[in-house]
Amino acid sequence: MRFLSRRLVMPNDLNYANALFGGRALEWIDEEAAIYAICQLETNYLVTKHIGEISFESPAMQGDVVEFGLATKKVGRTSITVTCLVRNKATKKTICLADDIVFVRVDPETRAPIPHGKTLEMLDKQTKEELRTLNMLD
Repeated sequence: MRFLSRRLVMPNDLNYANALFGGRALEWIDEEAAIYAICQLETNYLVTKHIGEISFESPAMQGDVVEFGLATKKVGRTSITVTCLVRNKATKKTICLADDIVFVRVDPETRAPIPHGKTLEMLDKQTKEELRTLNMLD
């Protein structure tokens, strides 16, 4: 899993208990996962179809830096399924795990699902090449 993005928990992100509001975390997860899927499939024409199990493990407090780890689980003909792990940057403690987030490529005019032409193997190769280009390969 690659941790690709970070956010600072601000006062407007808090619930009544002064911890990160679950709805805000879900908003961030949907956005981060969508950006990841857009980059993987190289198209902006994706819609969120499904978000599976969501498990909140520990709170994030004001001032915490949270980071988003994303990984591709599965690739279908028109879809991509990703997992998103949100964790505290400093402690590495899991805040939230959202599994089985499904995005579907759609036609920009009809909004009907259309094939994206990618396979899991192609995406793995694409990611390795991208990391090599950025000098980030382990």
